[in-house]
Amino acid sequence: MLLLILGVLLWSCLHLVPSVGRPMRSACIERIGEGPYKGVFALSIVGAIVLMVLGWRSTAPVGVYGAPAWGLDFASVAMFVSLVLFMGSNVPTNLKRFVRHPQLAGVAIWGFSHLAANGELRSLVLFGGIGVWALVAMVTINRRDGAWERPEPLPLTAELKPLVAGIVAYVVLVLLHPYLSGVSPFPG
Repeated sequence: MLLLILGVLLWSCLHLVPSVGRPMRSACIERIGEGPYKGVFALSIVGAIVLMVLGWRSTAPVGVYGAPAWGLDFASVAMFVSLVLFMGSNVPTNLKRFVRHPQLAGVAIWGFSHLAANGELRSLVLFGGIGVWALVAMVTINRRDGAWERPEPLPLTAELKPLVAGIVAYVVLVLLHPYLSGVSPFPG
C-alpha cells in the first residue's frame, strides 16, 4: 500500500507544480535548464506510474464498501466518456466550448467511475486520489489562468477525431486492463 500511496502523491504533487509551484518550476529551469527539467519531470512521472502499478498489484484488496450492482455498467459507459474527453483535449473540438478542462474532466470521471465499480481500499487510494487531484488541478489552473474564454463553435465533424480516438483507446484499454492491473474490466 505504501508504494501506491507514494505513487499517487508523487503524481499529484508533480502535476500541481505548473499551477501552484511556478516559482519553484522557474527556479529549477533556471538552475538546470528547460530540457533537463523536462527530462527529470518526465522520468519522475514515469516513476510515479511505476509506483502506482507496483503498489496496486502488490496490495491485497481489502473491502471498505460494497460496490453497487450498477457500478460496473456505469463505469463501462463512464470510461468511454472519459476517454473521449481525454482524447479531445489536444485537438480543436466543440467539447472545449462546454468543458474547460476536458483532459482533467476525463481523468476525474475515470477515477470516480472506478470507485462505483470497486469498493476496496486500494481503489479508494488510487482512483479517489487521482480523481481528487484532477478536481484540485482544475481549481488551481482556473485560479492561475483567470476567466474562461470559450472557443468559437466548430463544425460537428470536429468531434470525429476524439470520438474515433476514444473508441480505439477504449478497446485497447479493455484488452490491456488485465495485464496492467491484474483485474479484468468485465469479470464473470
